[in-house]
Order: sequence, then structure tokens, then C-alpha cells
Amino acid sequence: MSKGEGRSRKKCLAYVAAFIVFQTAIILVFALTVMKIKSPKVRFNAMVVESFSSNNNTATSINMKLLAQLTIKNTNFGHFKYDESTLVILHNGMPLGEALIPRGRTKARKTQRFNINVDVSTDRVSGSNLENDVNSGILRLTSQAKLNGKVHLMKIIKKKKSGEMNCDWNVNLGSRQVENLRCN
Repeated sequence: MSKGEGRSRKKCLAYVAAFIVFQTAIILVFALTVMKIKSPKVRFNAMVVESFSSNNNTATSINMKLLAQLTIKNTNFGHFKYDESTLVILHNGMPLGEALIPRGRTKARKTQRFNINVDVSTDRVSGSNLENDVNSGILRLTSQAKLNGKVHLMKIIKKKKSGEMNCDWNVNLGSRQVENLRCN
């Protein structure tokens, strides 16, 4: 064996080793960025009171129809396919209204927006907190929803994830406006 053949083999092994290190680095970067699956974010973007009525016989009897814009933000590199879910409007933990969130799909790295109508009625709930809120002119409400589904990456990997929404807001009974909408 000549000296030239030994150097060629060493050079070839060095190239193969460099290629393996380079490929490992690419796979590692890919695994840490693209393959990291996060839960989608579900939020109210805006909300308005479409109709409002109150019964004069009882001070706490209020009926409203809310139009809310719901957003689902998918930050993953695969689409999020979610099941049908329920949005609940609460006052101090007591349900005042519900709305159905239809099943759907949010594309990869996109934000999906759609409107939901919610009928809210205080007839089913009574208590001093509700009376105090109505008498103060500010009705404090919260909403909760949980979207269960799967994130699909490259049509091969499917990972179960769920997006949860918890929002607080106030309804000004005098102006019939939604105020201080905060979601976390």
C-alpha cells in the first residue's frame, strides 16, 4: 500500500465523519423547532351585545344575546383538527349560557376566526352577588371552553393537544357594552 492510498482513506473518513456531524446537527435543529408540538391558543377577540332585555318584575332577570369572535391560533407546523366543544358563560361559577363550537381544523401556523352567538339568561341563577352586580350596573362574567384535538405533522405524526380558554369581562348594563375583555 502506498502513502497516497492511506491519505485518501483518511480524507474519506474525515469527510464521512463531517457529513455525519452535519446531518446530526440538522436533525437536532429540526427536532427542537419543527417537531415541538404546542397547544393551540383559544381566545375571544371581540364581543358585542346584540340584544338586551330585562324583566321589570325582578331586578336580576336579564336576557342577552352576545356575538363573540373566537380565535384559534395554531403555532405548530402541522394542522390542528379539533372536536366539537361547548363554550360556557358563567357568573361566579354558575352557568348563564352555552354555545356550541363546531368541530373543525386550523391550518398550520395560522389563526382561525369565526363568530359564535351565545344566549345569556340570569333567570336560572339567583343570589346576592348577582343582585349586587345588577344594582351596580356592571355584570361580571367569565367564559370557559376546551378544544380537544390532534396536531397532524407531515401526515404521519399525530399528537393529542387541547386548547383552553378562560376569559373575564364585564357587561355595562347602562351602555350595553362589553368592557375589560381579558383572556389567559
